[in-house]
Parts: sequence; structure tokens; C-alpha cells
Amino acid sequence: MLHGGHPYISARGRAVLKVLIIDDEFDIREIATLSLTRGEIQVITASSGSEGVRLAREQQPDAILLDLMMPAMDGRATLRALQGETATAGIPVVLMSAASDDALDLKPLGAAGVIPKPFDSITLPARLRSVLGTPH
Repeated sequence: MLHGGHPYISARGRAVLKVLIIDDEFDIREIATLSLTRGEIQVITASSGSEGVRLAREQQPDAILLDLMMPAMDGRATLRALQGETATAGIPVVLMSAASDDALDLKPLGAAGVIPKPFDSITLPARLRSVLGTPH
């Protein structure tokens, strides 16, 4: 079950997810945002781990797409910070990384899944819903 409630149902009868994307690369945030919004997913973005933790606390997304490799506060530190706060500990985190072997090591720490980079923007919404176990 996802962390947050679903505030509304889309015209297609699907629950609209609210997803926070945390990635330091502007292009990745933009491509993922365009892809997910076409898939009837509401998107919030953060360009750093610390900003992402703050937004997760304030916005209470249904899920988080988290880049593993970021400067300063990387994906590992961000994941630990999210899990360490009562307000964000229950939010499913899906890791995005070109280094899939490293990302897989984080699954035992509580990541809901891994989406390798580069991702296919056409299939990203369905892939995310599949990892989270929500209807496509």
C-alpha cells in the first residue's frame, strides 16, 4: 500500500499518484516529469537530497524516485535521512541509477525497487506503477 491517500481519480478511473523526483540533473528531472505527467502522475521535483527530504516532509508524496549519484547528499544519504524521519519513513523510494549493481545493494535498506538509467520515458509511468504495485 502506498504512503499517501489518493486525492482524486483520473478520467480513466485510475488513482493519480503524487511522486517526488530527486535528481541533481535538470534534464533527467524534466524528462521524467514530462513522462510521468502523461501517465497521470502528479510530480514534484527536487535538485538535491536535502531539498528532497524537506519536500517529502512537507508534501507527503505517494512515492519518491531517487537518483543514487548526486553531489553533497547522495542517494544513500538521502534514503537514510528519509527513513530516519517519522513523517517520511513510510514513503516508498524507487532508486534510479546507471550503476544498477550499487543500487541493488540498497534494496535491503528499504528501497521499493530500482529503475536503471537511462530509462525509457515512454514506459516510465507503467514501470513505476509496476514497482509500486499500483494499477497501470
